[in-house]
Amino acid sequence: MKAHILTIGNELLIGDTLNTNASWMGRFLTEHGFWVEEVRTITDQYDSIMQSIQYALEHADLVVTTGGLGPTHDDITKKAVTDLFQTDLVLDKRVLNHVKNIFRVRGLSFSSSNRDQALVPKGCEVLFNKMGTAPGMWLERDGSFLAVLPGVPHEMKYLMDYEVADKISVLFPSQTFRAVRYLKTAGVAESTLSDEVIGDLSGYLNSGTAIAFLPGPSGVTVRVSTSGDSEAEAEERMKPALDFIYKQAGSLIFGEGRDVHISEIVGKILKKNKLTLAVAESCTGGMISDTITNIPGSSDYFLGGVVAYANRIKVDVLKVEQDVLDQYGAVSREAALQMARGVALRFGAEIGVSATGIAGPAGGTEEKPVGLVWMGFYLPDRIFALRARFTHDRLKNKQRTVTVVLETLRRQLSGLDSFPYDLKPIFS
Repeated sequence: MKAHILTIGNELLIGDTLNTNASWMGRFLTEHGFWVEEVRTITDQYDSIMQSIQYALEHADLVVTTGGLGPTHDDITKKAVTDLFQTDLVLDKRVLNHVKNIFRVRGLSFSSSNRDQALVPKGCEVLFNKMGTAPGMWLERDGSFLAVLPGVPHEMKYLMDYEVADKISVLFPSQTFRAVRYLKTAGVAESTLSDEVIGDLSGYLNSGTAIAFLPGPSGVTVRVSTSGDSEAEAEERMKPALDFIYKQAGSLIFGEGRDVHISEIVGKILKKNKLTLAVAESCTGGMISDTITNIPGSSDYFLGGVVAYANRIKVDVLKVEQDVLDQYGAVSREAALQMARGVALRFGAEIGVSATGIAGPAGGTEEKPVGLVWMGFYLPDRIFALRARFTHDRLKNKQRTVTVVLETLRRQLSGLDSFPYDLKPIFS
């Protein structure tokens, strides 16, 4: 079964908006048994939309579009689809009442352009959008199906999950079952994980299993996938490769799942061991605390944090000694250790961690270059610091620091003696 994805909008082409819809839909359709043959991003122009949808319908079993369904003058997808199917726009009263209710609840005035949101091509099946004002539309031509969806990501995802998925299961009963596993690692480079840790995978690739290494800011994901005539057969075919990867890299795999995050795993370990955590941040500006508190239930183990950006705050709030700052500077092992200890004592936590560094792109020296970060760890039975040298990119340096801090906690609290990226701890 072949699928084409069309994302519509000038804002995507010129880079004003990141096209996250395409990647999400690609995964969704793949997991539902489709071969995503083409992904195309096109401009908000009538002819371009008409031609692109026409071409896709002629070459794919399923076409999914996003974008161009809003109430403004540049939202012309609905008009193009209506003309392509040689029909007229008609008013859907259920959608109209829904849109009016949204405006009433929000205390907004209702205009004619908002009323036009309830116009849909005659003969289409309306995909009711509970998350917004633009309905989705489902049409068919010569055995190929078209799903026209809004471009707002959470609205598109809702319609794919609760409307399109049901239609796929009825109209495209797959004869092939697909199994996919996402193995999450952190604190190890992609090349190291592939070449030195896991090693030769060619024997498993020859058996029909696909293995991909997907690097990202928070680590490397290993995706293992295969297919079979049944779910059990697909899982069984995948098992040898999974067993081998776990045997080679088990200690580096912190979890399974496309969306699992290292902060979730650290939180579970802290909660299981009845440990509490406090964070002192300088160069990360609160990103460690933010990442930890993205997990529901984090209040069970996370007591709080201090963004001690200025040296005065390090001294007054975290009790870092002024002599330490004068002699070693804020970006130093000594400062990181005192920050970690200070925040743990300040909040009454069993564990304190800290990060202080030169995020860049300016501010570095020969002695302390851009990308230099010191991280302190104050644990019940040991105190140590890690020195890392990252990149010249400010955001990447902050993201890498968060990953190293959390992965270090995971390994230390799990009884592992290794450290992220083979960093060498300096114990105090």
